[in-house]
Amino acid sequence: MTDALRTPDERFRDLPDYPFAPHWTELANGLRMHHVDEGPADADPVLMLHGEPTWSYLYRHMVRGFADAGLRAVAPDLIGFGKSDKPRRRHDYSYQSHMDWLTEWLLAHDLRRITLVCQDWGSLLGLRLVAEQPDRFDRIVVANGFLPIADRPAPTAFRLWRGFAVRTPVFPAGWIVEAGTRRRLGRAERAAYDAPFPTRAHQAGARAFPALVPTTPDDPAVPANREAWRRLGEWEKPVLTVFGTGDPILGRADRPLQRHLPGAAGQPHARVSGGHFVQEDAGEEIVRRTLAWMAA
Repeated sequence: MTDALRTPDERFRDLPDYPFAPHWTELANGLRMHHVDEGPADADPVLMLHGEPTWSYLYRHMVRGFADAGLRAVAPDLIGFGKSDKPRRRHDYSYQSHMDWLTEWLLAHDLRRITLVCQDWGSLLGLRLVAEQPDRFDRIVVANGFLPIADRPAPTAFRLWRGFAVRTPVFPAGWIVEAGTRRRLGRAERAAYDAPFPTRAHQAGARAFPALVPTTPDDPAVPANREAWRRLGEWEKPVLTVFGTGDPILGRADRPLQRHLPGAAGQPHARVSGGHFVQEDAGEEIVRRTLAWMAA
């Protein structure tokens, strides 16, 4: 069993706009993974995957929008984030371990006919998941995300962020999220992003994530990512990109996706007013665009 911490439940009480009942899945290594599950249980699922250093709270307005439209809105907390368990040691986290945890969770719930909505690390994991479990997915929506294959230098902004995550003595998740949005978050919203991390030990997964992005060809994740990228080059099911324009790291990553994935051809791609965490700036707009696209 992996040595892990569990954030106390009281840290998550009375969060603004997050009234959702918790759902838990125990993985084979004893870790407990949390997810939000709203809307009709027999409806087609919209699977929303968050990134760094957020959790399912990032999708709170989108969960409501998709559920109100009659879809099953599912938003897990990755291991190390949100209400999910948090292994104590940074070396417990790797790209592959995150893939293994997420895949085990997906298979445990046997989700099919999925519309994937992914951003940041949610895209690094979600696009791999589509390539490795293609029959479970019907369409993809990417918002400020990509699948890195170490074929180009990492942007300077990303290298600075990676160094900050590793070295900073204080890791203020709420302020980090606000720095990546166009709008100003309220104090309670910033506190909600801080809630999963009551101590430095709880932050191991969040601090590890930036260093796990494969930026050099010798990174252990590169072969699997390149194979996934090859398979995505054959993906003919629909793909939509909705990117926030105010993102210095991933703001222009939509174009390579549109060129590479056949299913992206002719789709109503959009760039909207928003930062890296575009769900905070334009979550309702992403829902509207996605629902209209699905209906068409």
